[in-house]
Amino acid sequence: MKTLLETLLLPPAGPLLLLAAGLVLRRRRLAFAGLALAWLAATPLVGDNLLAARQSFPALAEPLPEAQAIVVLTAGRLRQAPEYGGADVPDRVTLVRLRYAARLHHRTGLPVLVTGGRVDPADRTPLGRLAAKVLREEFGVESVWEENEARSTWENARLSAERLRPQGIERVFLVTHAWHMPRAVYAFRRAGLDPIPAPTAFVHGAGDHPLDYLPRAYAVRHGYWALHEWLGLLWYRLPWN
Repeated sequence: MKTLLETLLLPPAGPLLLLAAGLVLRRRRLAFAGLALAWLAATPLVGDNLLAARQSFPALAEPLPEAQAIVVLTAGRLRQAPEYGGADVPDRVTLVRLRYAARLHHRTGLPVLVTGGRVDPADRTPLGRLAAKVLREEFGVESVWEENEARSTWENARLSAERLRPQGIERVFLVTHAWHMPRAVYAFRRAGLDPIPAPTAFVHGAGDHPLDYLPRAYAVRHGYWALHEWLGLLWYRLPWN
């Protein structure tokens, strides 16, 4: 239900439903508002700038702070990829995070904990296991731990803490996208860990080019991600969490 409501409210579906309601009800202002929101939500001016505004933690600077381990958050998977013999593999969002986690590992020698489970009941292999395999076989990371049950960022944090704290590990490099980092840091601190933000894949603001005012496919995705992060952090701060 939560996913359905999010899909209907956020762009592109939200503005398009508003436009459709205006047309059905013959309310020109409502239809125009839906059209305007749909246009704006699809422009880099809005999508890129909304996502860039979520990036409140800077990139790691030299010298690197002391930590005890590296935790990398997975995102999604490509199902039954034919070029990999029909196996599930991590998606491009996850791969970006794995690449940076591998870089940190090779610089520090710290073990890497990959966290991610089965979001879809039909998934045969946990995402954490798929990502760990990529770290070992493609990025040359030998010291890899797996957390294979988490289905959300909140569970990534809680289950990672349950795995690490009995080993005396609390201070960790936390690797995820720069725009996802505020929500991830909040969740990991609530779980009792001391995360050092290690953001990657920064998005730059837009508005300097005429094309920034025209709809672009990737800008819709950026706007969706930004609003998803804002709503997710708001949800985490509700009293029952």
